[in-house]
Amino acid sequence: MDEENHELIKHREIAFCSLHANPEQAKSALFFFSDVEGISHLELSNTHKLNISYDIRILTLQVLEEALIELGYHLDNSLLYKLKRALYYYTEETQQENIGCSKGQCTRDIFINRYDRLKHGCRDDRPAYWRKYL
Repeated sequence: MDEENHELIKHREIAFCSLHANPEQAKSALFFFSDVEGISHLELSNTHKLNISYDIRILTLQVLEEALIELGYHLDNSLLYKLKRALYYYTEETQQENIGCSKGQCTRDIFINRYDRLKHGCRDDRPAYWRKYL
């Protein structure tokens, strides 16, 4: 069980653009992520890099980086980081689909199960083979 959870915790590095007007982007991102659910470890490796550990069932690197971009942070877009980013996005999305939690599906499944249990008038009680006749 512990090994399974170990595979679900990802350890990544987010690199910020060194030419940005704010040289402390990594430090301010550390404070931004400090109380986000699913993040287990944050550490500055230098002034432009943030080491982060998170649970893939709750967050992905793509979600984290998109949140930073929306807030005005500038990530390092060198070829090496673009390739790493694309590889991480693909592998994390695939791993989420394999465990049954793809792009908010875990949350969506909760609402679907609740909807199925509620009594409402949106059900057709006829057998499936009778439904196509009307």
